Amino acid sequence: MSNTERATLRILGIFAHPDDPEFSMGGSAARWADEGHTVSYCIVTDGSAGSNDPAQDLHELVRIREKEQRAAARVLGVRDVFFLGYKDGVLEPTIELRRELTRLIRRFKPDRVVCGDPTAFFFGDEYVNHADHRAVAEAAVAAVFPSAPTRPIFPELLAEGLEPHQVKELYITTDQAGPYTLYVDISSTIERKIEALRCHVSQVQVGDGQWLRDWAAETGKAAGLTYAEAFRVMRLAREHQDGS
Repeated sequence: MSNTERATLRILGIFAHPDDPEFSMGGSAARWADEGHTVSYCIVTDGSAGSNDPAQDLHELVRIREKEQRAAARVLGVRDVFFLGYKDGVLEPTIELRRELTRLIRRFKPDRVVCGDPTAFFFGDEYVNHADHRAVAEAAVAAVFPSAPTRPIFPELLAEGLEPHQVKELYITTDQAGPYTLYVDISSTIERKIEALRCHVSQVQVGDGQWLRDWAAETGKAAGLTYAEAFRVMRLAREHQDGS
């Protein structure tokens, strides 16, 4: 973010599972919060598919993962976490989900929304993108546009007093191959990103965190940064040209 930044932003990350935002935008979230912006998360699923242990109480797992996500958010300076509670692992980009995300966007009125790439099926040659990730990304993008700013879409939200809202920037996370249009320097917040991921003890074995530093270092190479997170950015309105 440039030194000429004057306005503070409302930033909303929309992701499928607890721990997704830490992997995708944890360093950026901490930096933006440090710079005075209001950062919040929306977690769409309940996280109940996060264990293959037949002895795991899945209702208890939901509680564990919510607690872990709230702890991670505190580490990064994220103000609020909204949990929608959809069933983990079987998510679809339904009109009901789009309506719920549109409702949240109209209430929270974010300047910037961060979400995944709905077109990303394969990351490299070792990871198939989770179907929930794609479903949330598709619903989130559709909520940002056309649903949130268009008055005739979801008139029931107008009846709730929720007027249309235009998100100014859409930040899309994708794999290391891009395409990226913006790199956020997270050199000052990489250790907090690692600390936040350590909160997700039911899911992630962080160890000394070196693999996370290596990942951020690889991302940063293209921009000459020691550590970075990268996004494809769509400017949907031009009030904020902060370069972050």
